[in-house]
Amino acid sequence: MINKTVKSVQEALQGIEDGMTLILGGFGLCGIPENSIAELVRKGTKQLTCISNNAGVDDFGLGLLLQKKQIKKMISSYVGENAEFERQMLSGELEVELIPQGTLAERCRVAQAGIPAFYTPAGYGTEVAIGKETREFNGKMYVMEQAFKADFAIVKAWKGDTAGNLIFKGTARNFNPVMAGAGNITIAEVEELVEAGTLDPNQIHIPGIFVQRIFQGEKYEKRIEKRTVREKK
Repeated sequence: MINKTVKSVQEALQGIEDGMTLILGGFGLCGIPENSIAELVRKGTKQLTCISNNAGVDDFGLGLLLQKKQIKKMISSYVGENAEFERQMLSGELEVELIPQGTLAERCRVAQAGIPAFYTPAGYGTEVAIGKETREFNGKMYVMEQAFKADFAIVKAWKGDTAGNLIFKGTARNFNPVMAGAGNITIAEVEELVEAGTLDPNQIHIPGIFVQRIFQGEKYEKRIEKRTVREKK
């Protein structure tokens, strides 16, 4: 029987080295691979290129890697709640590539599907399209975007089995399903790990074919981003 379980986050992240490109699931702080990020901080892996919708916040998520100057380049869509990210970007310490959110998701999905590129109207006529091939279809201009090429994809799921099948919960589903399989090796950390055959096949969001390593995480904080606009009375 197929068993993709590894015993610890340390074993799961074996092979991640300085200078590699990582795809990391989550939206804001929802559904992020907390255990894996914490381990990358502990290991001190540096010069990383990170592909993720957000860059965390100053003291959590990918923000922890930014604090330690472990990220060389950030490829994201929305990064508005991370002051350290802003500081590093404006000072030239951090390379940044901002991508329309739908384009970022599709560049993950086509990587997962083995498709090298696609055309999208998003970004045509803006800085997003500079240096990229453009083409007209039915009287409308499109920009060619290429699939991401990443060494590892790291996702977080609610429940998984030893064969790598994954179920996501609520909004934590976000970018995780399209990122699973979008790297050469996909690591899944889960809140609950069960034996293969235990999960209802009709409830599985990502089949194990897209996952190479799976482990059960622990002590999830599951923080929620909050914006206060006025003092409470």
